[in-house]
Formats: sequence, C-alpha cells, structure tokens
Amino acid sequence: MYADAVLVATGMIGRRIEDSNRNPKADGLKSMNKSSTSSPKQGIIYLVGGGPGDPGLITVKGMKCLQQADVVIYDSLVNRSLLRYANSDAELIFVGKRAEQKWMEQEGINELLVNRGLQGKTVVRLKGGDPCLFARGGEEAEAIVAAGIPFEFVPGVSSATAVPAYAGIPVTHRHFTSSLAVVTGHRHPEKPMTAGEWQRIATSAGTMVFVMIARRLNEITSNLMEYGRSPDTPVAIIQWGTLPEQRTVEGTLENIVERFDKAGMGAPAVMIVGDVVTLRSTLKWYEMKPLFGHRIVVTRSQHQASALVDLLEFFGAETLEFPTIQIEPVSDNSPLDEQLLKLNSFDWLIFTSVNAVDAVFDRLNKLGLDARALAGVKLCAIGPATSAALEGCRLNVDMMPPKFKTESIVEELGKLGDLSGKRFLLPRADIAPPTLPAGIMRLGAEAVQVDAYKTTVPSSAPEHVLHQFQNGAVSWVTFTSSSTAENFAELIGENLLSQIRDSVRFAAIGPTTASTMKEKGIPVSVIAAEHTIPGLVDAVLNEVGQR
Repeated sequence: MYADAVLVATGMIGRRIEDSNRNPKADGLKSMNKSSTSSPKQGIIYLVGGGPGDPGLITVKGMKCLQQADVVIYDSLVNRSLLRYANSDAELIFVGKRAEQKWMEQEGINELLVNRGLQGKTVVRLKGGDPCLFARGGEEAEAIVAAGIPFEFVPGVSSATAVPAYAGIPVTHRHFTSSLAVVTGHRHPEKPMTAGEWQRIATSAGTMVFVMIARRLNEITSNLMEYGRSPDTPVAIIQWGTLPEQRTVEGTLENIVERFDKAGMGAPAVMIVGDVVTLRSTLKWYEMKPLFGHRIVVTRSQHQASALVDLLEFFGAETLEFPTIQIEPVSDNSPLDEQLLKLNSFDWLIFTSVNAVDAVFDRLNKLGLDARALAGVKLCAIGPATSAALEGCRLNVDMMPPKFKTESIVEELGKLGDLSGKRFLLPRADIAPPTLPAGIMRLGAEAVQVDAYKTTVPSSAPEHVLHQFQNGAVSWVTFTSSSTAENFAELIGENLLSQIRDSVRFAAIGPTTASTMKEKGIPVSVIAAEHTIPGLVDAVLNEVGQR
C-alpha cells in the first residue's frame, strides 16, 4: 500500500535513483547537442517542486531547470510568476489539478509527459510544493521510466513545513516535540483510513500536519479526538500560506471546524495540530511585515527592476514584474562614438541614468578606450543609482543635484558661476526630451545631446500579471518614469485599466511621472517626496501605514 502519511523523527534517509538506460550527456542541466544527425536527441524530464506559493521559495536547481526547458507543464497551485524563468520560446502547458476543477486527468498528464519526452524535449513538470510529497510525482516517474525516458526529481519546499513557518509555527521544537507526522486529507477513494491507522496517527507524533484538508476537516478532527488526541490540543489552519492572501485561524481540535467555517476560509489550506501552535503568538513574522498582504507590480525594465523589487520584498510585499520598457542599443553608434573620441573638448559629462553609464562605457571599450579618456572632464550624475554606477567604475562624481528634475539640475549648474563657452555632453535615451540641454544653453553653455541607447515598448504584457489584475489580486502599481506610465497604459489597454482604477493604488516617483499618469487616465495615489527608488518605497509604506 502506498503511504498517505509520512512520519518523521530526528534522522535522515537518502536514496538516489539511477536509470541504467540514461544518456550521461543529459545528466545535470547540460543541454544536448541539437545539431547531431547521427541519432535522435535524447529527451529528459525534470519533476520539479515549485514550492508552496512564494516564488522566492523555488530552489536554485529548479529555476535552472526552467531556464533550460523546451516544455513546461504546470499545475494550478504553481505561482505563475515562476514561468518568467522559462525561455521565451518554451511551450507552456497548463494542466489544472485542483480538486474542485480538474483540467486534465492524471493519466492524460502522464501521456503528455511521455509524448514530449519521446520527442527529444527537455521537459519540466512543475508542481506545487515537493513533487514527491502527496503530489503524484512517483506515479508520473513510473510512467516516464516505463517509456524509457531519463528523468530527475528536483525536490521543492513543501507546504507541510513552509506554510507553518510563514505563520510563525516551527513544526518541531525540542521543548515541545521532536516528531512530526505529515498526512494528506485527500486519499485514494478506494483506500479509506482504517481505525488502526487513525489511532497510530493520532497518538504517535507530537506535531501533525494535514495538507489538502478543506473538504474533510470535520472528519479529520473528529477521528483524531475519537482515537486518542485531546480535544484541547492547539490547532492552526493556514489558507494560501506564503502568499499575500495568507490567512490563519487558531483554535483547538474541539472548536477549529466552527472557527474555520466562521472565517469563511477554504482551499488550499494546511492544518497544524500540536503544542507548537502556541509559539505562533510570539514567532509570527511574515504577517508583521509592513507590506504583508500586498501584491505590487513593478513596471521598470527587466534589468533595472531588482533594486525596487528587493526593497519591496524586504518589507513583505510580493512583487510582479511588468516590464514596460526594453533597453536596446541604438542602431547607429557613430554619433556617440564621434563625441566620445573628442571627450577632451568637453568640460562636463552629464549622466541622467544608469543606462547611459552602461552605454558610454560599452562604447569606450569598443573604441579601445577606458576611464582615462575622461581625464579633465567633470561628471554630473542624476540620482544616487547613477552616481553608484559611476563609483563602480572607480570614478568620483563632481555633482549630484538634490532633486532629479530639469529645473533643479539647471539651478545647481547655475551656481557654478559663468558657464559661457563651457561644453556639456549628454548621452541619453533616444526619446529624451530637449528640456535639459535647452536649460543648459540658457546658462550660456553649449550642450550636445546624443543618443546612447534606445527604449522600446515590449510587444505584449506578461500573461501571469494580467491574470492577477483580472482576479483583483494586485494592490499597487509603481511607476519610475513617464515612459513606464505611458507604456503601461498602452500595454494593459483601456478596458482593463478602467476595471482596476478603483481597486488598485498607483505610485509615482515624482511630479513629472504623476503628470503623465494623469494624462493617461491613471489615478495618482501617492507621489514620492524624494524622487528615488527608496523614496518611492517610503511613499508606499507611508500610505499603507496611514490606512
């Protein structure tokens, strides 16, 4: 009989599965030789655990498997944000697998896996939690092996331990218990739990964790009390654990069903039974973060989003990346190269973004030059991130205006005295407005603005983020420039924007961005007092705190 409960005491058991027919070239994450014509490409299937919900809980190996996959077959409980790690040309197949709404039967999933594996594909079967813990990973592996296809289990973080941890409940604690039983509430219909099994489960472990319990909660609690567990045993049930929707209800075996129903909770839910539940009052940490419960969309370009994402997640938010800008090299570098070859003719070099720093030093390298070409040229950086990028090149910044607006920059330059005859080079985006060079020229200086990179609008919006908007699951959208606001409005479309105007809050990094948002019909909830990434996060934190 296959196990529907896992009993764990202190110790460790390990086993490695090998397939004698396995192609050694498929080992690990090495890609196969796609140009080989002597024999068909050998497929491989990775059964990957995607974790309990928080996309940050996928393992490094699981993420690398996604990056290598030709095909990704995923479930309902998988956070769709994980799909961003997949190749843009990977085939993504949704197979459902929620108890109340099955999309594809298990036999169909097995056939699909075998079909793609026999086509020589690198396949990732992405499952919630851990593929080997009540996730039918063993059944799928048996079908794969029977078809002669190499496979690997890639363990994931299980909801059985992660969800309690996010609720502030360690499932073991040496002052409470060193044993743990993990039991599924969704058994095979032809194999109901026997009285003997209930008695062993009820009395053998200090802590019991039940997964998939929502439809059998009354049966489970009644049997635990009938077969030896005290009605006063502390119990906690967590719904949507590790996600912004996480909710927890506490009680005892005797009253938890009533409290669960009164709270209007449902699946997916995990129940913890045992004295360790009492630790929650002092150890709950996730729900205490100031942005807990908030799902925030970041609209910066993909390679620039990390600083904002990291800060928001530090304060407890779940972030969704919705790139509204793509940074690309200009089609013709000769105008920029021409100015860089005569840098010694300029008095100042003004960098308005990290992108400009990257573009200039990339071209200097291509021209066989380095930082010595900037000798005698003073550097102005707009914003701390741009300043940090220059400092990363071992260059000291001569000026960083306190405010990151054209008026402030021109005002700060005006404090330098007479600028007649001074020359300023401004490497910028192809869509940069002429207001800054015009302001510099009003001071009597010469300003040369040259395209260093171009910005384009992505061809489409990320589907998993649109899905969250449509489900009303987004709390905030952040904008770090006028371009992000303009492109967001274009990508999301007027119909969806009109649907979310009243339910989502929108944050602007500064008044210029806020003005563009209003022009595009995006309501402005907050404007950052300091026009930086930390300032934007502070504005959101202050607004959330007030509410």
